[in-house]
Amino acid sequence: MARRTPSTINLLLAVNKPVGITSHDVVARARRALGERRVGHAGTLDPLASGVMVLGVGQATRLLGRVTLDTKRYLADIAFGFETNTDDAEGEPTRTVAPAPELFLEETARRALAASVGVQSQVPPAFSAISVNGVRAYKRAREGGDVDLPAREVIVHEADLIAVTEVDGAPVWTVAYTVSKGTYIRALARDLGRAVGGAAHIASLCRTASGCVALASCAALDELSPAYARDHMLDPVRVLGCAAIEVPERHVEDIRCGRRLPSALIGQATAPVGEGDPVALVRAGELLAIGCITGGRLAMSDVFPQPIEGVCL
Repeated sequence: MARRTPSTINLLLAVNKPVGITSHDVVARARRALGERRVGHAGTLDPLASGVMVLGVGQATRLLGRVTLDTKRYLADIAFGFETNTDDAEGEPTRTVAPAPELFLEETARRALAASVGVQSQVPPAFSAISVNGVRAYKRAREGGDVDLPAREVIVHEADLIAVTEVDGAPVWTVAYTVSKGTYIRALARDLGRAVGGAAHIASLCRTASGCVALASCAALDELSPAYARDHMLDPVRVLGCAAIEVPERHVEDIRCGRRLPSALIGQATAPVGEGDPVALVRAGELLAIGCITGGRLAMSDVFPQPIEGVCL
């Protein structure tokens, strides 16, 4: 088996995904533009949706499992009048309810959105990437099979009304959502429509932030190149949200060999750390490894043969 050649670009990058392409398409285009096969993403976006997608390139793909990005923000247009089989405008109408006159009122919208804030049990859309007995739900749905997905607990932190407009005689609510990881905005729209005695679906959707990464930090997909990516790379320590230690040069070889580091370094961390906590080990703006406090010393959890760029301590 041929050995994989070392990655020449190793960083985290956010791109502004355009409407009309899949998350897989984004990864494929990034691979071609950067000349790097090792590219992955931290959270999909539907083809209808645009906005923040965080990519890992080279060694940074190994960070994606640690990049939780628990809180997401979206700007959604929720159109009333009918539901679809995909819960968005790309699907086929499945249920139609003429919008009541009060759905054109901002007072009605604000009241309904306020009632949706908090912990709730959400049934994901049938057309989703959730795996059921080893088969993606969307694949089963496309083949005409029954999809019975269990409800899951999600949190709607904020649901702020931006505007109520009228499109083709039906009300459209523009809503700014802040939600927990794993929340489907399509399902929120579906359930909101039912809660007000109507039927609704997502007409458009933009992810405006993923964790600490906002649209303002995103690179343009069409302009990607190695130099452009480095100009827009994310600080991996900030994205991970963990403490960091700037290690002296004399310990760099110890890190590369996976040796434990002395406890004296723990006191130099940028935030308090305790037993079991991960710590980013940094040298000269590069992430060398992720350590873990074990028995009062720093043990290596992940060592990156090619350091990850972009650290700003």
